[in-house]
Amino acid sequence: MAVTLVNPNGLPQVDVYRQVSVATGSKLIHVAGQVAWDADGKTIGEGDLSAQVEQSYLNVATALAGVGASFADVVKLTVYVVDWTPDRMPELLDGIARASAKLGITPAAPASLFGIVALHLPEHLVEVEATAILD
Repeated sequence: MAVTLVNPNGLPQVDVYRQVSVATGSKLIHVAGQVAWDADGKTIGEGDLSAQVEQSYLNVATALAGVGASFADVVKLTVYVVDWTPDRMPELLDGIARASAKLGITPAAPASLFGIVALHLPEHLVEVEATAILD
């Protein structure tokens, strides 16, 4: 395995991700920000943050699989949420849990969450980027 996920002593033990990833592979993969589009470019879950998070994560998984990788190879996730406030965390976590259940995974790579004003289309509420590494 090219990725080891760690929660070092002295840092908060966050349940949904690890604080550090150690990558030892040689093939670096950058997945462009994925939004809640299906394969035909139709927005899934308009107005529903949980549904859009789920679809965005599924799209990241599809992109990774397309180059022979999976969430197990992810070293960093970045999530951008339109009009973010902390009270939206349950919706975000629900979408991640739904995608995780469908994919049979636990995405625990280090992650950053950014509240933003807007994305490229007003119906999109979230965008997820990933960086992965393969041996």
